[in-house]
Amino acid sequence: MPARTWVPPGPLDLHRTLGVLRRGPGDPAFAVRGGELWRASRTPRGPGTLRLAAGADGRVDAEAWGPGGEWLLEQLPELLGEDDDPEALTARHRIVHEARRRHPGVRLARTGLVLESLIPTVLEQKVTSDEAYRAWRLLLQRHGEPAPGPWERMRVMPDPRGWALIPSWEWHRAGVDAKRSGAILRAVRAARRMEEAARMDLADATRRLTAIPGIGEWTAAETLQRALGAPDAITVGDLHLPKIIGYALTGRRGTTDEEMLDLLAPYEGQRHRAARLILLSGRVPPRRAPRFPVGDIARL
Repeated sequence: MPARTWVPPGPLDLHRTLGVLRRGPGDPAFAVRGGELWRASRTPRGPGTLRLAAGADGRVDAEAWGPGGEWLLEQLPELLGEDDDPEALTARHRIVHEARRRHPGVRLARTGLVLESLIPTVLEQKVTSDEAYRAWRLLLQRHGEPAPGPWERMRVMPDPRGWALIPSWEWHRAGVDAKRSGAILRAVRAARRMEEAARMDLADATRRLTAIPGIGEWTAAETLQRALGAPDAITVGDLHLPKIIGYALTGRRGTTDEEMLDLLAPYEGQRHRAARLILLSGRVPPRRAPRFPVGDIARL
């Protein structure tokens, strides 16, 4: 059971920095227990589990288990944003300035693992978050493997061959249609090339991911925000984000993607970071319509 203590270069909000990696409250690969964060990953060296706890003096204490445990500890500074530079963003709006003042420890996590972020992001295409979280949970519970370490309920996602061997009826049972499962299967067949994107710049990594049919700009951005910690990977094509950004910055409703990009133009190079801060502000347009109903293709 290797361990490591790491002192971040500045303020670090451990939970908000890593919370974006969690896929719903029942994520079998991510858990919070007693203030500690637990994350189960499939690393280049095999499955591993990482436990993180923030110390009172700002340090982060980490333990790891499994064949991939040493890799997770080696990547710990990158994961927690050692190379991230929050000061690279110059606030152009009061709401962004205030959000950064209130949340100084939010950094952009960099996992260095592409499929780990890509697969659950594909599951989120064109469905509600609850549907996607359910699919991720069921697929890991049925086809993942127990995570190394003391927490028996945690699961590590399948390796590329394991994903490829999931039969069609199991995808259906998890509520995943053929379009999304097909995109995942094409990605895992090109697993090595997908993982290479973790060491590319944002433009090259986006081209690498979107070369796979079924993976578009939205999916690539959501994946690379996590795998690369890319500060400019703004999500385009999202149902809610433009409306939230537009309302927060102008008070107007119904903002389009193009209008959102115009509003974020002063943050070129840091547009994803600016969007994160705006979301942390909590300023969202009041709801006027009921939530979309949750579908379940497994019943069809």
